[in-house]
Amino acid sequence: MKKVMYIVSAVLFVAISGWLINYFYQKSKKNPTIYVVEKPFSTTIVKKTVATGSITPRKEVQVKPSVSGVIEALYVEAGQPVKAGQLIAKVKLVPNLDGLNRDQLTLNTAQNNLETARINYQNSLIEFERNKKLYDQKVISHQEFVRFETDLNVRKEALNAAQRNLGLTQQGAVQRSGGVSNDVYSTVDGIILDVPVKVGSSVIERSNFNEGTTIAAIADMNSLVFEGKIDESEVGKLKEGMVLDLQVGAVEGKTFKAELEYISPKGVNEEGAIKFNIRAKILLKEGDYLRAGYSANADIVLEKKENILALKESWVEFKGDTAYVYVEKEPQVFTKKIVKTGISDGINIEIVSGVEKEAKIRGQEKKNDPKPEEKEKEKEKKQS
Repeated sequence: MKKVMYIVSAVLFVAISGWLINYFYQKSKKNPTIYVVEKPFSTTIVKKTVATGSITPRKEVQVKPSVSGVIEALYVEAGQPVKAGQLIAKVKLVPNLDGLNRDQLTLNTAQNNLETARINYQNSLIEFERNKKLYDQKVISHQEFVRFETDLNVRKEALNAAQRNLGLTQQGAVQRSGGVSNDVYSTVDGIILDVPVKVGSSVIERSNFNEGTTIAAIADMNSLVFEGKIDESEVGKLKEGMVLDLQVGAVEGKTFKAELEYISPKGVNEEGAIKFNIRAKILLKEGDYLRAGYSANADIVLEKKENILALKESWVEFKGDTAYVYVEKEPQVFTKKIVKTGISDGINIEIVSGVEKEAKIRGQEKKNDPKPEEKEKEKEKKQS
């Protein structure tokens, strides 16, 4: 009986050991890695950058009054076309007491200076005539007589200068009091963009010390430009005359062409990055219409190559300045090969040399499907 028990125990031990060894062997066994393999392909690669900005009129003029006062009438409104010389507003004059007082004070001063110069001249003339008689009688020396003669000439010149100054002062006061129109006219042809004042609003005249109140902003909407900014890393690749594709946010599904005409020679620091201003002339077609102030993005083509040999950039590995790929020699057996690359758009990259068009290139790792028994176990887990 004991002998049978020993035999059964030995058989069970061998069976369990064999099962355990097989279980752990199967569990430790890894599935081989399978890679996707594809050939290089011919395509067109366009390398471009994007500049953000807005649509603005090339010529925008702010019309300001020549006199201070109150808006008595407005003859235009925003969106209305106007011609140069067209009346757009009338200003009701308000007397400028400070200006009148200044003019009067300057005039009085000039008149007083003239009277003073006349009195001094008369006194000098009397002294000159008296001393001339003494000189003729040889009572005084020639040197002393010359001193009185010189003083008379100086007084005479001072009198003439005072007369001229009074004349100029009187002429200026007359011009300021009645030579300025209270009508406001458009200075250019265009469209009224904005009329920031209302009837009854007070306005200030333009002068050397004040820019004045804007009555209307006028722009030529047939000549629009795109003004934007571009990063310093891309500005060196731009040149005047390049064509831009404008995407206007307010106009969906349509692209406008523009021609680059200006690149700023100096950058501006914005949030730690250096940006350069650019300007492009918008080439509007018949029937196209854009409004000033629209935001827009400009796609600038830096380089374009057609029908070139390319690969997906994710399949090319880089180490320093060297690029290489893995070429299949036998099924799922690859060898490393250095290649020379060209332009890239971030998705595809040009292959200049290193591999042929018929070469098979290792791509991404292919995920293996789980075994049938593993699928059953996974299914049971989900059901439980």
